[in-house]
Parts: sequence; structure tokens; C-alpha cells
Amino acid sequence: MKIVMLGAPGAGKGTQADRIAEKFGIPHISTGDIFRANLREGTELGKKAKVYMDRGELVPDDLTCDLLIDRVSKEDCAEGYILDGFPRTIAQAEVLDRALKALNTAVDFAIDVEVPDEDIVTRMSGRRACPKCGATYHVKYMPSKIEDKCDKCGSDLILRDDDKPETVLKRLRVYHDQTQPLIDYYQKKGILHTVDGTKTPEAVFGSILAFLGKESV
Repeated sequence: MKIVMLGAPGAGKGTQADRIAEKFGIPHISTGDIFRANLREGTELGKKAKVYMDRGELVPDDLTCDLLIDRVSKEDCAEGYILDGFPRTIAQAEVLDRALKALNTAVDFAIDVEVPDEDIVTRMSGRRACPKCGATYHVKYMPSKIEDKCDKCGSDLILRDDDKPETVLKRLRVYHDQTQPLIDYYQKKGILHTVDGTKTPEAVFGSILAFLGKESV
């Protein structure tokens, strides 16, 4: 069961990926984790990626895909995996498809967690974080007991720059320009499943399980 997770920043795809991974006993793989692991271990691929990262440049698609293929070739991926953060563009999806085809395999499912932009802005701009202990809250969905104070250590909570409405809107524009075309790409392949991400996390997960269970029989 090889799954690609799609969805705008703040749509909740990471949460659902974690749940799917736990349910089916397969790894949840993000490109960020792969980069960090290869840099930490000093692998040859990691050294190549570091050259670009040190210059503040994006790691080329082919190299990112090489790192990804190296990761999914490991033993814990024998029964499948969930990709989160790659592919982000049609070009990356095509590179991934070619690499997987060379291994006589392919992506089985693409799951799109769909949430309207205005809902995402509300979700993300309502987040609050503790700069001291790292605890996170939400002014609407999970408020701290004392407004703008961390329940754990009493520090003042902050709104991170990435969660400010103007930043969120910029990230959404990038998503719609670059990543949303992937929805059409995977739909044409007949492997796309779209879920309503405005529902509760439990309801979203239930919809995903219903689809995966039906398709996996």
C-alpha cells in the first residue's frame, strides 16, 4: 500500500498520514525527515543535498527522488509507505513515477484532504505556540486555560510568522499554483480519493479507511 498525501498547508494531511501509518503498520515518510537523516548520517546522497541546502537552494527533483527511493527501499517499507511532502509538482510526480517503474512498482493511492482556503486561514491563524517548551494551542479548538499563557510553563504564547494570515495566504497561492495540479494528475490515473477535511479528524479518517479497505480487498 503506497500512498501519496495531498492537501494544502494546514489541511490536516500530516495528522491523517500518522493515523494511516499506525493503522496499517507502514512508515509515514516526509522529505524533511529524509534530508535530516541523510545529513545526520553523512551519506553520499546527504552530502550532495547539503551542497544545495548550504547555498539556500532547493534540492533538485532528481536528487530528492534518489533520496526518497533510497528510503522506500528499506525493509520497513516492504508492506508500503505514506509519502508526505513529495511530490509537490507534476515534474516531481513524473520523476517519482519513473523511479518507481524502474523498481516494478507504483503509487497505489493519492489521498487529497480538501479544505477551503478560508477555513485554513482560520485554523492556522488561530494557532498559538509556547516559545519556551514548544506546547501548541488553538484559540478556538484547543485554547489555553489562561488566555495567551502556556498551561505547562506559564510563558507567553506567540503567533508564529508562518501562521500569520498574510503568510498563510501566500503559502496557499503557491500550493494552488504548483501542487493542486497533482490532483488532476492522479485523478487521470484513477487512484485519487478526495476527503472532506472540514469534518472532524475521526470522520476524515473514517472516510479514508472506508476507501482503503474497499480498494485493498
